[in-house]
Amino acid sequence: MALRIRLPGGTLKVKSYRELRDRERDRRVPVLKLGRIYFVWASAKHHSHRHGQTAE
Repeated sequence: MALRIRLPGGTLKVKSYRELRDRERDRRVPVLKLGRIYFVWASAKHHSHRHGQTAE
């Protein structure tokens, strides 16, 4: 089960390898691997742009 921590600039996600999405596995977003755990940074700016919203 993934852990999501909301921070001012986006969301820090803590996941195992099997929980990673394709864009996370392909490292199209910032990913840090420590042992068997992956830390994925989902920027709020990138996330809102992806859904067609403007970040203001």
